[in-house]
Amino acid sequence: MLIFATGGMPLGALGIAMAIYVQPYFAQDLGVGLVVLGAAFGVVRLIDVFVDMLLALAMDRTRTRIGRYRPWLLLGAPILMVAVYQLFMAQKGIGLGFLVVWLLVMNLGLSTLYIARFAWSATLVTQYSKRALFYGVLARVTVIGNVMVLAIPVIAAAFPHPSMANSVHLMGWAILAMTPITVILAALLVPEQINPDAPSLRAPISDYIDLVKRPELIRLFVMSFGTTLGPGWMANLYIFFFTIARGFTTGQASLLLIFYVLTGALGAPLVGLTAARFSKHRTLIAATICYSLGLCTVLIVPKANFLLSVPVMMWCGYWGAGFDLMSNAMMADVGDQVRLEQGKERMGLLYAVISLAQKLAAAGAVMIAYPLLAAIGFAPKLGVHNSASAIEGLQWCFLLGPIFWVAVGGVCCIGWKLDANRHAVIRTALEERDAALLTPLNEAAMEAPFAPILSSPS
Repeated sequence: MLIFATGGMPLGALGIAMAIYVQPYFAQDLGVGLVVLGAAFGVVRLIDVFVDMLLALAMDRTRTRIGRYRPWLLLGAPILMVAVYQLFMAQKGIGLGFLVVWLLVMNLGLSTLYIARFAWSATLVTQYSKRALFYGVLARVTVIGNVMVLAIPVIAAAFPHPSMANSVHLMGWAILAMTPITVILAALLVPEQINPDAPSLRAPISDYIDLVKRPELIRLFVMSFGTTLGPGWMANLYIFFFTIARGFTTGQASLLLIFYVLTGALGAPLVGLTAARFSKHRTLIAATICYSLGLCTVLIVPKANFLLSVPVMMWCGYWGAGFDLMSNAMMADVGDQVRLEQGKERMGLLYAVISLAQKLAAAGAVMIAYPLLAAIGFAPKLGVHNSASAIEGLQWCFLLGPIFWVAVGGVCCIGWKLDANRHAVIRTALEERDAALLTPLNEAAMEAPFAPILSSPS
C-alpha cells in the first residue's frame, strides 16, 4: 500500500506547484496577462472533457497479461514529463498558443496517471471502513511531494538573490525526478487483480445513460467540483494575498503553506478513521464547515504575524485534507454498486468523472478568479503599485470564493444513502457472484495448469 501511495507524490507536487507558483510566475515574471491565462486554461478544459472519458472507456476495456490499469500508468508517465519540462522551464515571450498546447499534453499525461491510479486503488481495498483509512494513507504519502515543492522557495530564500524563476525550475526538476521512480516502483511491486465481468443482456449505451442519470454520480461530481474549486481558488490567489495584502515574504508564505500541507498529511488518516466511525458523507460535511470557519479567521490575525498565522493554516489544512480523500473513497463505493448492477467494471469511467470535476474546478479557479482580480483593478506584475481598494478586493476574493464553493460541496452530501451497511450488502453480493464466475476458470486451470486462460469470463 505504501509503495502504491508513492505514486501520488509527483501528482500532488505538480498540482500545488502549478496552482501556487507556476501560474503567478507566468503572470509576474513572464508577463502573461491574467485574461490570457484564464483563456488558456478554459480552452484546455473544454477539450479535456472528451479526453478523460475516452481514456476511461479504453482503460476499463483493457485486459493484458500485466493488468488492466498498469499499462496505462506506464504510458502516462513520459507524456507528463515532457509537458512538465516545457511548462516549468518556459521563457519570456510565451503566449496563448504555447500554453494551450503544453497544458493539453500535461493534462493528457495527468489524466492517464490519475484515472489509472485511482481505478487501480479501488480494487486494492474493498471494505467500507478500510477504504477511508487507505485513502487517508494515500493522502499522507502524497503530501511528501507537496512539501518537497513548498520547501524549495523557503530554502532558496536563505541564499543571496533568490528568484521565483529559479524556484519554479527546481520544482520542475523535482517532479521530473519523482515521476519515473514512483511509477516504476508501483508497476513492478504492486499486485493488480482484474475483476471478472458478469454476463449482461443490457446494451452498453443503456449502461452509460444509467450512469449519467445516477443521483450518486451527480452528487459526487458537484461535490468534487466544489471542494476542489474552493481550495484551488485559494491556491491561485495565495501568493498575491499573503505577500501583497498580508505583508509576508514569498519564503514566509511558503513556510506557512508547509504547515497547512503537513497538518493535512498528518490529519488525513485521522480524518479517515473519523469517516470509518461516523460515515464518509457526514465527515465531509463537518470538514467543509470547519474549513470555512477557519478561513474566516485569516483577516483577524494581524498582518505579517507569522506565529499567529500558523494555527489558522494548520486548522484549515487539517480539514481540507478530507475533501479529496472522501470523494475518492465514496466513488470507490459507488463503483462497487455500479459493477453489481451492470455486471461490468466501470471504475475508470467513474474516476474520470471525478477527474473531470477537479479539472473543471482548477480551470474555474483561474477563469473566474483572475479576470475578477483584473476587473477590480488588481495588477500582479512586479513593481506595480496597487491601490487600497484593489488590495481590499483581493482580500474579499481570497476569502469569499473558497467559502462559497466548499459550502456547495458540503450540501451535496446531505441525504447520502450509500453508507457502511448498504455497502456491506453490495460487497457480499459481489463476492458471491465473482466466486461463481471464477469457479469455471479455476477448474480449467486445475485441468491444464500450464495453459493460460486469456479470454474474458463473460
